[in-house]
Amino acid sequence: MDHLKQSCYELSLPVTEKCNPISRDIDRAHSKQMVQILKQCDAEIFEKKINHDPFYQRLHSSPVIQTMVDVAKGVEMMLRDPEESLIVLSGCGTSGRIAFLLVKSFNEMLNAQRQKQICSYIIAGGDRALLTSQEAPEDDPVLGARMLDKVCAGKKYVLFIGISCGMSAPFVAGQLDFCLNHLDVFTPVLLGFNPVHMARSELIQDCSFHFKDVAERMTAEQRHKRAFVLNPVLGAEAISGSSRMKGGSATKIILETVLLAGYEASFRDKIMTPECMSAWITASEMVYETTYSHSDELAALIQKAGESLQMKAHVYYLGWQTLGIIGMTDASECIPTYGADFGDIRGFINNGFSEMKNKEGDLSSLGPEFIIGHKDFVDTILPSLSQNDMILFLFTVNDDLHEVTMLANQLRQRTFNLHAIAHDLEKFTIPERVCNMFETVLNITWPFSSEKDNSLVTRQHWELSTKLCLNAISTGAHVLKGKVYMNYMIDLRVTNSKLYRRAINILQRFTGCSKTECESALLRAIYSTDDLAEDMTSADVRKHTDVANRRERVVPTALVMIQCSCIYAEAQRHLDCYSVIRDAVNACLNSIKSTVD
Repeated sequence: MDHLKQSCYELSLPVTEKCNPISRDIDRAHSKQMVQILKQCDAEIFEKKINHDPFYQRLHSSPVIQTMVDVAKGVEMMLRDPEESLIVLSGCGTSGRIAFLLVKSFNEMLNAQRQKQICSYIIAGGDRALLTSQEAPEDDPVLGARMLDKVCAGKKYVLFIGISCGMSAPFVAGQLDFCLNHLDVFTPVLLGFNPVHMARSELIQDCSFHFKDVAERMTAEQRHKRAFVLNPVLGAEAISGSSRMKGGSATKIILETVLLAGYEASFRDKIMTPECMSAWITASEMVYETTYSHSDELAALIQKAGESLQMKAHVYYLGWQTLGIIGMTDASECIPTYGADFGDIRGFINNGFSEMKNKEGDLSSLGPEFIIGHKDFVDTILPSLSQNDMILFLFTVNDDLHEVTMLANQLRQRTFNLHAIAHDLEKFTIPERVCNMFETVLNITWPFSSEKDNSLVTRQHWELSTKLCLNAISTGAHVLKGKVYMNYMIDLRVTNSKLYRRAINILQRFTGCSKTECESALLRAIYSTDDLAEDMTSADVRKHTDVANRRERVVPTALVMIQCSCIYAEAQRHLDCYSVIRDAVNACLNSIKSTVD
């Protein structure tokens, strides 16, 4: 596909799906270069302008800040009438996991102040989606509305925040539509990172509206302050479409700021101003800068994780408290993003589900993916641990450091491939004894806050910093393993309509072929055949994604078939020979060229 065609094609895509020029060659970068690339991409969250386009609002733009103030006033109103009110955060995948984390933290803060816990979360697929990919429910707007209605039963006032980074998830669209039809009870908020005109405009299956319809109706109601759209543009993701990264980080920053501002106004009579909002965002920018100031240690951790995956070994995150949740979130996202096996990168948390405090409680009976406690790790993983497996501890000075050293000592009986991301250890009396347990320690120091609630603010900083680190580590490790083509997650699992559409987009980008040709190749890869039967081509997208969920290397196979004009079996053979997909395609093209010559 020539450069002009690709540029024109890029212009038609929403910002969240575009290719970021900063990271175009990340698949050929070494670990230190990767850190600098990711640092530059994350910096775009806080940039004042992007491409000098006046239509793009940024995180610091006055209209965005003012909308945050308005939404925070809604939080304040709910907190002042806790018996009749509810705040609901909802999303799919990463957005739902961030919603869960924020609700957990906010409710714990309310509980500590002996206030009623009035925050609730919804995630498409239920609590099992906190730990594993449950993509199909994202496509069900009726399910979304039904879950929201159930959670809010009996409440007179509901502030609903629907998170969809790409402004595309039918599950969230259904919930927002439900709110717009019941504005006497609901104040809906849409949080996403595209301009409204770039919201998904394809009709939703079994529905009379699409996401763009809903977003435009929300915008109309915003004039009367009955609904709000928060949609700053962050720039394209470092790995194209991977909104778990900047999208997830910005979701956390924005909603923590809004919830805290509402809390301060309700219980401390602090006046909410745009300046306060901007100051909180600037504090998050300082977290970004402090985190990336440890670029050498971060690069070393990327290299170690990459080596483990290259050797078909594993990366294990062992985290304490909310850092354990950050670790499990990062690990769970690698499966749909990179077509990874669930065992490649796994997260564990101290005390398991009793630490999580999720709605549905202990899910360990559902299967090995739901075995998440440190004790479970010792019982099930430790006996077979090898020197090639990387273990990464995630903890802070506030955690039980005796417990940390005890577990590290236990693991050192099997391997010395132990590493740590730790926060504020120098505030502990004997940090050397802890640090000496690990081969690499990324120890980040944070200044004490002057805020009375500095413990919560500090923990939020620890969480964001850890998220940035783990996103970089898991991304870099999969790049080193060969799971990325340029800066595209080409080996993604095609498990819902959004990812089905993204797969076709990727094939169009790299082949220059029509949408029809690319979809045909994708279906051939999904159904493992060169001859598509009528019942295959006429099936709906849900059928395709159900079959695709049980297939490996769907998009790479389709790409090689198109590029090389070859049959399914030949494409599979090329991919078996090369772990790096770009190498497989190039080898294929070279073999064709030599045959022609």
